[in-house]
Amino acid sequence: MGIHFGVDYYPEHWPRERWETDARLMKEMGLSVVRMAEFSWHKLEPQEGRYDFSWLDDAIALLGSCGIRTIVGTPTAAPPAWMANRYPEILPVDREGRTRGFGGRHHDCQSNPVYREFVRKIVTAMAIHYKDNPNVIGWQPDNELGNSHHDLCMCSSCRKSFQGWLEKKYGTVDRLNEAWGTAFWSQEYNEFSEVFTPKITVTGENPSAMLDWKCFCSDLIVDFMKEQTEIIRRYCPNHFITHNYMGFADKVNYYDLGKQLDFVSHDQYPGGFFADASHERGDMTASALDVVRSFKKQNFWIMEQQSGITGWEMMGRAPAPGQLSMWSLQSVAHGADAVVYFRWRVCAMGTEQFWHGILPHSGNPGRRYHELKEMIRNVSPLMERLEGSMPVPEVGIVYSFRQNYALQIQPQNRAMSYIEQIQEYYRAFYERQIPVDFVPEDGDFGNYKLLAAPLQYLMNPELEERYFNYVRNGGHLILTMRTGVKNDTNLCMTDRELPGRLSELTGSEVLDYDCLRDVKVPVICQNTEYTARNWCDLMRVREGVEVLAVYAGEFYAGEPCVTRNNYGKGYCYYVGTEPDQALMAALVGCMADAAGITELGSAEEGVELAAREKDGKRWLFAMNHTAGERTYTVDSAYRMIYGGEAGTLKGYEVQILEKNV
Repeated sequence: MGIHFGVDYYPEHWPRERWETDARLMKEMGLSVVRMAEFSWHKLEPQEGRYDFSWLDDAIALLGSCGIRTIVGTPTAAPPAWMANRYPEILPVDREGRTRGFGGRHHDCQSNPVYREFVRKIVTAMAIHYKDNPNVIGWQPDNELGNSHHDLCMCSSCRKSFQGWLEKKYGTVDRLNEAWGTAFWSQEYNEFSEVFTPKITVTGENPSAMLDWKCFCSDLIVDFMKEQTEIIRRYCPNHFITHNYMGFADKVNYYDLGKQLDFVSHDQYPGGFFADASHERGDMTASALDVVRSFKKQNFWIMEQQSGITGWEMMGRAPAPGQLSMWSLQSVAHGADAVVYFRWRVCAMGTEQFWHGILPHSGNPGRRYHELKEMIRNVSPLMERLEGSMPVPEVGIVYSFRQNYALQIQPQNRAMSYIEQIQEYYRAFYERQIPVDFVPEDGDFGNYKLLAAPLQYLMNPELEERYFNYVRNGGHLILTMRTGVKNDTNLCMTDRELPGRLSELTGSEVLDYDCLRDVKVPVICQNTEYTARNWCDLMRVREGVEVLAVYAGEFYAGEPCVTRNNYGKGYCYYVGTEPDQALMAALVGCMADAAGITELGSAEEGVELAAREKDGKRWLFAMNHTAGERTYTVDSAYRMIYGGEAGTLKGYEVQILEKNV
């Protein structure tokens, strides 16, 4: 496509006489694409049924004259005031039954038929208007779907939609009652029309009902997107459609959402969101990029790459010289074919007055502009060669929205988190310079020598069989505590000891467990003492199973903690606790070595190695996440194509090397 760097632009925030200066500065910087209009509903439809695209036409034409193409955002994240006043039923209702008001964004109910009709009309009008515009190349429906909805919406329209969703899923109310276990606390329903949305209760919640509610909310967002994409494809068949994801955000199942998109995009803010810490760890930002790549298992775009200080009411830290460039190239290293910066210029009004962009409030180019301009000038020629290349990991981590939902509903230990446990496994591989893919439960496990599947809390026969086949055929599988606890409707399994049928694979049974509250338990592994956190499974291990670690405290001192079982041509590890960082590193090292995993190289702490491959070529990125000098070592067959002295990185420096594979 030849488009590799761009920016999010809001011309409606600035006088028209400034637009030409902006376009010139963008061209000089090497930008070739902008995203516009995703929050501009009132500007596009100032009164009901009266559309005005002239201002956007002018901006698109001006930018096009400088060789800059446009991605049009549909403005459905920001319904205008005239709509909320005239049709208040479009406003969302929260768990406490309160109607959320106008004044932010996403102040809408996505199931409301009145709102959906307005969405259809404006998207249709925009698609027809821009279908033949040579400067428009793609679309982004809405913005960060799921970002602002949290416990929304629970209005009467959503209740009716939820009831219909349940009837379609279960067919009869008797099947619903069985699936939800409604005999508990007299929660049976006589018909689907009796089912409530899960507003705040007096005490407790039905976990099965809550799981279905979370899945319904995801499906509603997917349907909301689908309605827009179908309209755009009808009128603009030659334009691509993408949407900006948010890493591990979980309101909507991104695997499902991605089925409608040509490719996914992502919003990457390594500086964190008003975080107290100066910046997020390199493994955290890397994991967000890798999980986004996994949602369609293809290259992606960054639709919002941090370009300055983050901040709404509060602000984060200022990126140090070199950090913006390093963060940009980290996105590329993990599979991004285009990097679009948020935003062009810091806004002088509204909520995001302190969410900084490439240009400061004054509009005068400064440190951030010149740093990114230099990086783009040097990297753009390489982007042509890299386009379409992908990381090729030997390790996969199973990632499931439903597992996450179920453990949000009943975390069991307030310190235990599905996402955090996923990221701790990722961190251990990252620190060994081992690339990782995230894999859906129905993905191709056979692509990986080693597969980690933490907290497989919900289990069904199909998933069980997929794990059996993977190990039987030579795979190395990691299962953990809280595996096989529930069935697909979030009811506890009762037919055998945990982890259910998978005990045949693990070679062990969990006879009891200890939920650790404000206490840690020592663990001995390879004659070294480590720490178990949050949970301890107490196992009975069958003969022939190798015990890799034992507990060294509490009433179960000496009992197995981590095991390995040979099954078919492969091995299954069972980790009965949440390891501390040191134990996790030791275990992952042992498991990776046994599976024959190849590391990209070795490096000092703070250096990340990542790679992309295509047509017999591998490009390796060495990235220094620290301000100090760091070193790394890789195969001598690599040759430097970007950067300074091979093997030595200055603060925040990135080097790119190439070799044949």
